[in-house]
Amino acid sequence: MKIASQLLALVSVTLLAAPALAHLELEDPPSRYGPGVQKSAPCGMGDGPRSENVTTFRPGQTITVRWNEFINHPGHYRISFDPDGQDDFQDPACLAECDNGNMEIELYTNEAVLLDGIEDRDGGDYSAEITLPDIECDNCTLQVVQVMTDKPPYTLG
Repeated sequence: MKIASQLLALVSVTLLAAPALAHLELEDPPSRYGPGVQKSAPCGMGDGPRSENVTTFRPGQTITVRWNEFINHPGHYRISFDPDGQDDFQDPACLAECDNGNMEIELYTNEAVLLDGIEDRDGGDYSAEITLPDIECDNCTLQVVQVMTDKPPYTLG
């Protein structure tokens, strides 16, 4: 029997639902809902069901995640992994100076975060190499989120 781990590549840009175009576009692996549906949390469509867009990886495989930022915001990116859906994703907390654009944001909020503090430039193409957890799962979710320091997704800590 072939051992495989199904991961859905999902994107969350903000916690605010909006019909506008995404601030970023996940290019590889492809997102759960396809292009242009990546603006609201946790996966581009608030409480949206899983789709047929499934990308399969081996447990422990190292992959390159690629995305393109269309609308620049101050902050950084993070990539998280949930082995059984999306309930492990947490917004980072603002730790200091929460009322201005120089806020200190908590990194690696919980064990779901694989890579945090990915530098946010002035838009364009991004990529990050990550190693997936060495587990087999049928309901895994991979999430890329833009942590903005001028608006949520962050909580007051």
